[in-house]
Amino acid sequence: MTSESVSNDPGRFDPVSPPDDTIRRTAEARQLQLTKPAGSLGRLEVLACWASACQGICPPAPFERARVVVFAGDHGVARTGVSAYPPEVTAQMVANFLGGGAAVNTLADRAGASVRVVDMSVDGDTDPTVSAYKVRRSSGVIDREDALTTEETLRAIEAGRSIADYEIDSGADLLIAGDMGIGNTTPATVLIAALTDTEPVAAVGRGTGIDDAGWIRKTAVIRDTLRRARPVVRDTVALLRTVSGADIAAMAGFLAQASARRTPVILDGVVVTAAAMVAEELAHGARAWWLAGHRSTEPAHTIALKHLQLDPLLELDMRLGEGSGAVAALPILQGAVATLAFMATFDEAGVSTGDVTEADVADVD
Repeated sequence: MTSESVSNDPGRFDPVSPPDDTIRRTAEARQLQLTKPAGSLGRLEVLACWASACQGICPPAPFERARVVVFAGDHGVARTGVSAYPPEVTAQMVANFLGGGAAVNTLADRAGASVRVVDMSVDGDTDPTVSAYKVRRSSGVIDREDALTTEETLRAIEAGRSIADYEIDSGADLLIAGDMGIGNTTPATVLIAALTDTEPVAAVGRGTGIDDAGWIRKTAVIRDTLRRARPVVRDTVALLRTVSGADIAAMAGFLAQASARRTPVILDGVVVTAAAMVAEELAHGARAWWLAGHRSTEPAHTIALKHLQLDPLLELDMRLGEGSGAVAALPILQGAVATLAFMATFDEAGVSTGDVTEADVADVD
């Protein structure tokens, strides 16, 4: 996959062209020749045709170099009581990712994916191998001050773009963005509510498992932050500067660039999908290159998925983040690709279709 031309301005991306529709139609035609009633594999058939269109070949190739990139960052708003965990956990979890001990490490290992963690704005020192793109320590307390400066916002977007380029140039054929940051569901919910004009009470969830008092505090913070977000909602860079964080801004750049580079992505939960909504604003058409791995328990996630017109592959009541839900969905996509690539056709298997028509077999359960 080669890089498409983009503006030198890190806050700007060219519109993204969709996956190859001619190849998609070829894949759909091949589905009708496989040894099964037409449509009998349900959504697996749709997924396989999407993968084929993304790769530009039919039959599609198995994804062999899936890469998870976990974007880590602290959020000043975490110190207002919106999370069940203290901010210090973010840096501790970065070390856990590096040691291979997190849920996403385990799930990725089973799914054949590799994991990288990037410190964008952790409020502490991390291993030099993960902090090369670090923009700052933590973000501003977004209900009363900007998360970032404009320069920091642009640096974060550019970092995400560069990370996507590096992974694709290194051979990644599918990307997954993960998140790690105590308090990060608060800016994510603000972004989703602002971009969809949703009231806080309809969007605020329990995040890491806050109690009723914590939910009330979180709702008040999001309400106050939305007042700051709404005046800049049409200016994507200003919106990121005002109410996001370096981790979310970098994810937006990463997702936009992955689509510009014609590389498929599986989205994770509410934080990553909030960044995806922003990425679609930065690079119109980017969403055609994404699958929704799962639906989390966060109400804002369902709102964001509806906005992006994406149907999740899994509904397992997950709310961890890290990219875990996307990685859990990866074997389903791999299975879908395998059916289109390796199943025998009726002719190859010597199986007769008799006098049954395409319309007839489409109705078979």
